Amino acid sequence: MAMPIRVKTIWFKKEGERSAEEIAGAVATTAWRVADKAIDNLGRENYDIITPDRGFKLIAEFLAFLVHYCDRMAYATLPPERRAAVLQAVSNRLAEVMELNVREVVGKDDPRNYKQEFIDFLNRRFADYAAFEFPDDDKASFPALRFLGLQIRDEMGDDDKTWVMDQIMDIEMPEMMGTVRKSFKGLLSDAPVKRGFGSPDMLPPE
Repeated sequence: MAMPIRVKTIWFKKEGERSAEEIAGAVATTAWRVADKAIDNLGRENYDIITPDRGFKLIAEFLAFLVHYCDRMAYATLPPERRAAVLQAVSNRLAEVMELNVREVVGKDDPRNYKQEFIDFLNRRFADYAAFEFPDDDKASFPALRFLGLQIRDEMGDDDKTWVMDQIMDIEMPEMMGTVRKSFKGLLSDAPVKRGFGSPDMLPPE
């Protein structure tokens, strides 16, 4: 059984609001780690990830859902300009992390612009998820989760298509959303707090 991920959910209070880049770095760390943990969980349940290409596609689907989820929370909390700045910074940071991780596999000479491809993918998924309800800040609607489950299923081999949606919707996403929610809301809070946990493993240093 995988160990639980410890992330920063409480922070030192600083004068003024935290920068969009500071929030983006922390959210990207948390989102990437929970997405990577979900891939590990699928492997432990004997789902075949097989190739790095499939693994990165699955991580991208998880991240797109989680970024949109953060946007829904930001909509209820932040003024429009601040919300846009934060989500743009989060998306850009995750795109940088995705490119870094992909290039560790494919090499630096590959001519594809993986950062831009990921940003384009996020934009497509934002349009997709905009059609779904997120009735509370602690959950998504069944149709939204089902849409994600279908995207994951389409990436899996035939032997895994039958049960993977249940794994995603009932087990992986509630835990992932809970972890991201705690981190994101902690970043938006102005309450005086102390330092929590969570240094990135896969992400590059700031």
